[in-house]
Amino acid sequence: MSADAAKPKAQGSSRRGLARRLTVQALYRWLVNEAPAEQLLREFREEPGLGRADGAYFDELLRGITDDAVQITQTFAPHLDRPLVELDPAERAILMLGTFELMAKQDVPWRVVVNESVNLTKMFGGVDESYKFVNGVLDRVAHTVRGAQVQAGL
Repeated sequence: MSADAAKPKAQGSSRRGLARRLTVQALYRWLVNEAPAEQLLREFREEPGLGRADGAYFDELLRGITDDAVQITQTFAPHLDRPLVELDPAERAILMLGTFELMAKQDVPWRVVVNESVNLTKMFGGVDESYKFVNGVLDRVAHTVRGAQVQAGL
């Protein structure tokens, strides 16, 4: 395969990665300031970085997470080692994002979801090594939500 043929896939991955990063920032704001999701979508569409991100994926993530926040939280909460209220808002946003992708984005391999979430935690996490906590929680969520894929090593 030529370098040019591989380029769109790499660009697509980084565009989704940027969409995830913007989603975490929007979710953080949503959790801390209780801003309406539609307002966040409007504001983040004006972000300079959104032009390089997969805007449709950002919209899908933010709408899906804010619409199903209760179910998403109920999915990851049993795997926590502390009360939900003790989570840092950045950790909570990342756990919501990762759980949503595990539940709703079957086209994204579960290991990609966990790895992307770990990288986001390293970027935004408030506590040293909180990425290990996020990794453990999402690994357990993956076993619950995508058990067959995890068992098969996919």
